[in-house]
Amino acid sequence: MPPQLACRTINVAHQQDKRHAARPLTIEPSCKDEARIGQKTQITRRWAKRGTRPVAPRDLRRASAWIFGAICPAEGKGAALVMPRCNSEAMDMHLAEISSQVAPGAHAVLMLDQAGWHMSGKLDIPANITLLPLPPKCPELNPVENVWQFMRDNWLSNRIFSSYDNVVDHCCHAWNRLIDQPWRIMSIGLRQWAHGS
Repeated sequence: MPPQLACRTINVAHQQDKRHAARPLTIEPSCKDEARIGQKTQITRRWAKRGTRPVAPRDLRRASAWIFGAICPAEGKGAALVMPRCNSEAMDMHLAEISSQVAPGAHAVLMLDQAGWHMSGKLDIPANITLLPLPPKCPELNPVENVWQFMRDNWLSNRIFSSYDNVVDHCCHAWNRLIDQPWRIMSIGLRQWAHGS
């Protein structure tokens, strides 16, 4: 792996269920997206006593990292990598990580937007994943957008990151907290049009 693409794999706490091996091929509808997290953070809403103006820290430095995240809302699981850049090489690594989390005997249908690195002909798509591009300019169809909003609102905003490594550490910590709450992934990610009967 080239040094400029050094990444940290975030281990998924979800244990593979032995029941999956005995089933015929099952489909795992999944969603994937990326989010840039950096020192120049967003200011989010805060609870405060009526009539007061709460303060929030703000940083203007620009060190940042990318969380490549995918969730399977039906199973309440996910897989992610934190990367320094957003490109086809990083996408390849993330597809390999997603593939390793697909249950044995299952096939993931991965819904994603039509970013250039998602549709690149250079991608090495694992055999247990099929890419399903969403229509252009429709971020509301991708539940991972709501995952990023939840993570920013609860764990990644209104703070100062001291360095790039600190950004990466916070991204890993936030993703692992999310993965430890499979019911949260289900609540945020399930969509009637994708998972309804």
